Amino acid sequence: MSASQTGAQPREAVGPNYVIEDLRAAQALSWQALDRIAALIRPGMRESEANAVGLAILEELGMERSWHPLLIRFGSNTLKIFSDRSQGDTVLAENDIFFIDMGPVFLGHEGDVGATYTVGDDPEMQACAEAVRTLFDRVRAIWDGGAVSGRALYERAEEEARAMGWVLNLDIRGHRVSDYPHSVHKGGNLGDFDAVPGTGLWILEMQIRHPTRPFGAFHEDLLA
Repeated sequence: MSASQTGAQPREAVGPNYVIEDLRAAQALSWQALDRIAALIRPGMRESEANAVGLAILEELGMERSWHPLLIRFGSNTLKIFSDRSQGDTVLAENDIFFIDMGPVFLGHEGDVGATYTVGDDPEMQACAEAVRTLFDRVRAIWDGGAVSGRALYERAEEEARAMGWVLNLDIRGHRVSDYPHSVHKGGNLGDFDAVPGTGLWILEMQIRHPTRPFGAFHEDLLA
């Protein structure tokens, strides 16, 4: 366990039950759930119907609770951040884009995953979904290189997104996870963290939007 994981950085404090292997296992179960949910989402489905399908799958996989609600956004709702409410109970169109964001608790630890998908054959929507994954991978690789603060990661992310032709939403800047509940440790946003983020403690989030059309894409995963 690194110095940051033992609480050398107050914003990286963890609870008494924190085990990094359990956090990674919770993350893997979360990805398993997300992939199964995405495979069942079809044009003509409403966001509320997709959420009901998702909750059933999470319960089947043994979710202990949610530390944040399952969130599925269709179409123009993909521009909204977590704290925004969707505009109506949107129906997924034949050519459309959607993302899934979930925060289940497994093994007493907080999973948090998010990814974007498309249906149909809209090339700009497909490019947006691919671009957010590419952007995420580039920024995570910068972190893998070491000696980069959380604040610097998001500065680089904005530069990378602009160079790729997309707009980065800096209202979304990553956050802590831990053994449940991480909120007692007051970790704050990764994008405001001036130290080098520790392993197995932070979720890196990327949300982009099309420069002119009303849709976006989202991706998040653990800096493991």
